[in-house]
Amino acid sequence: MAQVYIALGANLAEPIDQLNNACEVLLSLAEANTFSVSPYYRSAPMGDVEQPDYVNAVAGFSTTLSPIDLLDALQAIENQQGRVRELRWGPRTLDLDILLYDDRCIDSPRLVVPHYGMRQRSFVLVPLNDIAPELVLPDGTELHSLISTALRAELVLAQAPTG
Repeated sequence: MAQVYIALGANLAEPIDQLNNACEVLLSLAEANTFSVSPYYRSAPMGDVEQPDYVNAVAGFSTTLSPIDLLDALQAIENQQGRVRELRWGPRTLDLDILLYDDRCIDSPRLVVPHYGMRQRSFVLVPLNDIAPELVLPDGTELHSLISTALRAELVLAQAPTG
């Protein structure tokens, strides 16, 4: 069984509903009583594409799925919720990214873990810290050491977790 952390993001078609729906399905991938999700945060989009702000969160859970099986399951959830891959850093109904899979480092054509951009993204680090404040990254870095007051100021609370 592996402990995984998944980034969730959406900025189209009722983003909070998109994240709520994704969490319901993610719960089915989790071992009993292991699922947690951070509060939802609003953040400015990355890149130069004109688009609405995002709603982001991080979910953590234990799973028996292999890394690639988990990736396939996440992409199926995205597709079920209308994800279309047209533009890098473009608007989307749902984006699910594997941030961490236990303390493994994976570098394959389909999957890179830890997620390549997680250290620079407030919308990943802050919610991840909300659910795993004692987390140590695979390279030995303590998660909390990456979070500054300025980083926290980049986000606006959108919704506390439900249920």
